[in-house]
This record gives sequence, C-alpha cells and structure tokens, in this order.
Amino acid sequence: MSVNFRNTRFIALAANLSQCPDSDLPEVVMSGKSNVGKSSLINALADNKKLARVSQTPGKTRAVIYFNVDKKFLIADLPGYGYAKVAKDLKEGFSKLADDYFTQGRRYNLVLHLIDARHDPSKEDIGMLEYMNANNVPYFVVFTKCDKFSRQQLRNRMAELSKIYDFREDANVFAVSSTAKQGLSELKEAIETYLGL
Repeated sequence: MSVNFRNTRFIALAANLSQCPDSDLPEVVMSGKSNVGKSSLINALADNKKLARVSQTPGKTRAVIYFNVDKKFLIADLPGYGYAKVAKDLKEGFSKLADDYFTQGRRYNLVLHLIDARHDPSKEDIGMLEYMNANNVPYFVVFTKCDKFSRQQLRNRMAELSKIYDFREDANVFAVSSTAKQGLSELKEAIETYLGL
C-alpha cells in the first residue's frame, strides 16, 4: 500500500461550509446515520482508537470533522442523520450542513456511505442512495458492524441487503467491522485505487 493510514491526523472542525478547509488533496466524505460507526471506522483505518471521538450518544457530532491521511487525501466526517434525541431545530441544522456539503459545490472525490448491516433500511439511507445515483456521485457502500454475523449469515445478509437497496450496478460494496478489523484492508486498497494513489 502506498498510503500509510496510521499517519492520519485531525486537522479541522467546520460548523458551516465557509469554515471547511481549502485543499488540493483528494477528499473522501463519510456519510451515514448517527451511531453507524463513522468515528470507529476512521479509528480502525488509522489503527488509532483515540483519533476520532466515538460518542455513545447518536447525533453528538454537529460539525464536519477533517482528517489528513498521510498527506495524500482528506477524510471529511459529516454529521450523522436520523438522531433520535436532538431538538428539531438542531436536527435541521445538522442535516442542512450535510445537505449543503453535497449541494453547494464543495469539491470531493468519493463518498463512503456507511450503513449498519444489522438494521433494515431507513428512509434516510434510501434517500441518500437515490440522491447519489441521480446526481452521479461516486460512492462506496460500507456495511458496518458485520462481526455480529457468522460468515454464512453475513453472505446471506449481504445478498438480502443488495436486493433491498438500489445500488448502482458497478457500486463497490464492503462489509466491515471496526472492532474485529474485518474488511479494512480491502476498503483501504479500494480507496487508494479509486484515488489513484
């Protein structure tokens, strides 16, 4: 691998689009519901449990959090959607930030769309995939928390979810577990290949 994922550093926090850092580096955006495991995945990719703060409270992340990976690309961790315990005006503020990210001309190269493999699709997940398909947004689908299944159960679950979700035919789909370090090397390689690193 040409990218040393362990050399990942926090660089910025942006509460609105104007605070997002300018960079010539490629940018990978992480999107998904609250509590889907975005922070855990960043920590697992970087092999550093203390890098991204993992919250027990869904919806705690209220800004875009930026990480520089080996000075070769940025990861932008978007606020999650679908938080249960957040006041309505705050919830709208978070989702507006995520919406603006995709609609206001922010330049990014790839979206990692995280979905919890244990749960049935939410309307937000389906809506996000429909949006990315309709707007030709490049994305990988990353099913998280896959260590909860045996190997055979996971194969069956992936087949089931592929029928439920409307992925593009050429979509890259990954099954990962941050705790069991499952599927991480495949995801890293695919990111490198996609970004041409």
